Amino acid sequence: MTFHQKPHTFVSQVHLNVQDLQRSLKFYQEILGLKIMEKNDRKAVLTADGKQPLVTIEQPEGVQPKQQRTTGLYHYALLLPSRKDLAKFILHMVKTQYPLQGGSDHDVSEALYLADPDGNGIEVYTDRPASEWKWNGDEVVMTTEPMDVESIIREDDGTAFTGLPAGTIMGHIHLHVAEFKKIEEFYCQALGFDIVCRYGGQALFISTGGYHHHIGLNTWSGVGAPAPAENSVGMSFYTMVFPSEVAREEAIVRLQDIGAKVTEVQGKLFVKDPSGNKIELSV
Repeated sequence: MTFHQKPHTFVSQVHLNVQDLQRSLKFYQEILGLKIMEKNDRKAVLTADGKQPLVTIEQPEGVQPKQQRTTGLYHYALLLPSRKDLAKFILHMVKTQYPLQGGSDHDVSEALYLADPDGNGIEVYTDRPASEWKWNGDEVVMTTEPMDVESIIREDDGTAFTGLPAGTIMGHIHLHVAEFKKIEEFYCQALGFDIVCRYGGQALFISTGGYHHHIGLNTWSGVGAPAPAENSVGMSFYTMVFPSEVAREEAIVRLQDIGAKVTEVQGKLFVKDPSGNKIELSV
C-alpha cells in the first residue's frame, strides 16, 4: 500500500454516471461489498472503511446509455489488502452467481474482472510483494495468464463475506484514449508519471514511485475515438492525489505550458486529458 501515499502521486477515487441509482446501489452494496458513506436522491458516495470515498455513483438528468467505441473508463481497480481477502471475494462471487468477465495472473498481481449493471468495468485484485516483481530495465514485466483460483481460495479462513475489507483502496484506473503522443506528454511530461510498461503498441502503463501502474491507457476503442457525451453512462471524472500543494502547483504550471486548461469548480481543480478524460487534481 506504500505506493498509494506520500511522496507518490496516485488515483484515489472514481466518479461514475449510472442509469438507475437504486439498481446500482443494490449491486455496489450486495455484490461488490461497498458501503454507503453519503447519499441523496441522485448520488451516492461509496466506501470500504467508512472514511475514504472510493466510488461515487450519480444518476444525472437526462442520462444516456453507455456509448461504445469512445474514450473513457476501461476499468477501475480496487486493491485488496491480502490474497486471503481476494479468496473471500471470489467465494462470495461464486455464491451470488454474478457474471464475471474473467480472472488473470499478471505476475505482479492477481485480478478478477466484472462490470456493474451499466457496463462500467471493475477489477478487484491483490498485489504480489513488490520484491517479487520482475523488471526489464525501466519496464516491469506484466503477463496475462489464467488465474490459479484453487490456490487462491485455499487462503480463505472460512469466515463469512461481510463486504470489502477496510484496507481496500483504489489501486489504479485504466482508460480508453484516442492516441499516445499527446497522452504521453500530458501524463508524463506534465503530471510527472513514468512509463513502466508498453504493451503491444496498444496500451501504456504509467506510475510514480516504481508501482506496476497507477494508470493504464489503451487505444482499444480505436485510434481517434471520440469522447462520450457528458451525461452518458460511464466515468464522469477520477481523482488524482498529489503529495503536496507545491507538487500540485508545479504540475498545474506544466499542464498550462502544454496548453491544458485547468478550471476551478466549487473550490476543486479539474483538467481534461487530450482524449477528454476528466481529472480532479487533489492534494
